[in-house]
This record gives sequence, structure tokens and C-alpha cells, in this order.
Amino acid sequence: MSFTIAIIGRPNVGKSTLFNRLVGQKLALVDDEPGVTRDRREGSARLGDLEFTVIDTAGLDEGAKGSLTARMQEQTEAAIGLADALMFVIDARAGLTPNDRAFADFARRANKPVVLVANKSEGKHGEIGAMESYALGLGDPVQISAEHGEGMSDLYDALAALIPEPAEEREEFDDDDIVSDEDLAQRPIRVAIVGRPNAGKSTLINHLLGEERLLTSAEAGTTRDSISVEITWQGRDFRVFDTAGLRRRSRIEEKLEKLSVADALRAVRFAEVVVMMMDAQNRFEEQDLRIADLIEREGRAIVLAVNKWDLMERKPHLISALRSDADHWLPQVKGAPIVAVSGLLGEGIDRLMTAIQDAYAVWNKRVPTATLNRWFEQAVDANPPPAVSGRRLKLNYITQTKGRPPSFVLFCSRADAVPQSYLRYLTNSLREAFDLPGTPIRITLREKANPFAHKRKRPS
Repeated sequence: MSFTIAIIGRPNVGKSTLFNRLVGQKLALVDDEPGVTRDRREGSARLGDLEFTVIDTAGLDEGAKGSLTARMQEQTEAAIGLADALMFVIDARAGLTPNDRAFADFARRANKPVVLVANKSEGKHGEIGAMESYALGLGDPVQISAEHGEGMSDLYDALAALIPEPAEEREEFDDDDIVSDEDLAQRPIRVAIVGRPNAGKSTLINHLLGEERLLTSAEAGTTRDSISVEITWQGRDFRVFDTAGLRRRSRIEEKLEKLSVADALRAVRFAEVVVMMMDAQNRFEEQDLRIADLIEREGRAIVLAVNKWDLMERKPHLISALRSDADHWLPQVKGAPIVAVSGLLGEGIDRLMTAIQDAYAVWNKRVPTATLNRWFEQAVDANPPPAVSGRRLKLNYITQTKGRPPSFVLFCSRADAVPQSYLRYLTNSLREAFDLPGTPIRITLREKANPFAHKRKRPS
């Protein structure tokens, strides 16, 4: 099992910047505003030849019992409980504060190895603050600048003394280009949960995990970072991303919210299946339609989840009405699975996870070329393409180039003249003929080469 280190300290000392430096990616949001990080985030870190798991935590701060601040500290305490060692970070430029001293006592009580890290140590002011940190009684401070990458060799020395050497393992042949269908079936499905603020995304994931892993609140905008968690459901592995709520662009004013939204959009691009959550009492609003359109443009499999179903008055045919509304408002992903759930009570979770696996299977589907062209001939015979400027369009044949999402190339004459309405007809016919509900379908037009184009006309 990987050696785990939790990064702790008061707010705005540079914990997330150090986390990003160690994992080699900008996974955690960073801003000058204190308290940006709320949920704990794990990542695979590397420093030289050292490999370990690092946990970014919310800043240690005092808050009233039951408040968001107090629950953020509970998340930090949970991270400390999981860790093998701690990195206690202070702001060397700001010097020691009463909170630093109080939380240093807290770190000592954890009874785990502690590496004292004096961040922002560049310059004369940083040097003075680093010297002050000796008063914490946590040993020699490691002076670094996480933002500029200074002092990483000293941090390596401090961590190397704590991390045990890994046992030697026999190297095995591994070729990523050769992946069997069985191996693909065993890989975790990457799932992003997106939606408007306060749709219940974090509550749903907590129910899947069976623990309060992510902070939830009646206040919209509680989630800021896109946090990934590993879930196993009935023998299938999933990697689920909780994301910040997506509001209309015109209503986003604060820089921090812009960063949160950008992080959520990255999660959508990284995902294979995207679950779009809607509030049952305010479903298919304009922003919901925009989010669904974004998912379709990114080419991701989509599942519609109508949350807070426990608050709805149960009426006959209400579920079938949802299906009808989805096809009406979202024709670009016609047939996308729609599931009524309650993240709080756990209603509909089995149906949701089944829908995710079904959508993933459709997203990966491939159609044999011979079968595809038999359908193509029938579709064109039933509804030939219209003539454009008095000239007939000739459609030759079609082939699937890839899955994820299903993508096809249609060879024809005068590709620029094929109307979009006819492409929509072919797309809808493809969905029905090959059972491709909800998934984005890509049809690219390509003009077939004219074998006589190189011959010059005879002089008259």
C-alpha cells in the first residue's frame, strides 16, 4: 500500500500549490482568497524517485459545531487519520500566528511523523519567518517556495527519511497498445456528475460511498474543486467526479467561481459518462439544456438524473412524462436514459448505476461495415437526398471510423451541399436501427476521389 502524507495547516499558506507541485498537475484550485479548498483531495505524488499518495486538505480553522467550517475541519481530521505522516505548512512571509501554534499542538497529538514546511520562503522576509518556526517545536523547517519550485531537494531529503523503500518487483511486459475487451471491461468507468448549483450532486456521491466523504450544504456553491472518488458497485469499478454547480455565464462574477466552473468543464472532458442532475421541482430549465448541449458537443455518453424525487407528489404516468419531456427538450440526445433518484434517501441508485453502464456500452458500440451499408442503402432508398441547385447528390457508402462516441464517415459527391436536415434524418435512423439511444453520433462527410480528375479535357 502506498505511503500517504497529508498536507495540513491554516488557510492560505499554499497547501494546494504544494499539492499541485507534488502531483505534477494543476488538480487543486489555487487562489489568493483563504479557504478555497473545502473537500479533501488525493493524488499520486512523485518527488525524485519517491512515490507516495498526498492528500490536500482544507485549512485548519475554528468554527461553530455543525457549521461548514467545522465540517471542513472534520474532513481534515479524517485525512490525518488516513495518513502515515503529515506535512505541516506555514507561511514564512507572514510569520507565526496564534493559529499556527494551536494547530502545531493538534499535529503533535496526532502522534504521527511531522515534516515542518516553511512555504513562501523566498526573499529576506521569508527567511525571518522560517527562523520563527523553530518555536513550534516540530524540528527543523524545510524552506521551500511551492509556487516557484525552490527547496524541493531539501523536501526530498526530509521525506526520504520517512518513506520506506519499496520492495523490488519483477518487471513484466506491458504494452498499452494491446488491450483486450476483457481488460477494457475491468477498467473503472470515468463518470462526471454535473448540474446547476444545489442539485444534490455531492449528496448523491456520499450515498454511493456510504460515508460523508464530500461536504454538503443547503447553501449553493459548497463544492469548488472537482473531487474524484473510487466506487465499486456490484462488482464494477467507477471513478466518479463531483463538480461545482454550473450557472449561466452572465451570473458568474467572482474569479473563484470562474476557476470552479473551468475545473468542472475539465472533468466533463475527462469523463466517459456524464450524469446531468436536475432538481425534480425545477427540471429542464434553460441552464439544464445548455449543460446537456455542452455534454453532447464534447461527445460524452449522457445520463439524465432527476434528483430530489422524494419531494415530488407521486402521480400516475409521471415517469413516462419525464421520458417525453427529455425527448422534447433534448432532441440531440434522443433516447438518453432518464432516472428519478433521491440522493438523500438512496432511491433509484441501482437504476442510475445500471443506466451509466448501459450508456457506456452504447458509447463504445461499433457496427460492422457490411451491416452498416445494408442499412444505408435502405435509408437512402426510403428517403433520397434532395437535389441542390438542380443537381442530384450522390451518396456512395458509409463506414464507422471509431467509437467513444460512435463516429461515421459518409463518402459522397459535393459534401458541402448535403443539408443538415438530411444528416439529422440519417442520425435518427442510425439510432433506431442499431439501438444507439442518447449517445452523441458523429457523421463526417467526405468527397469520394474522382478517378478521372487528373485527366485533362481534350482540346475542342
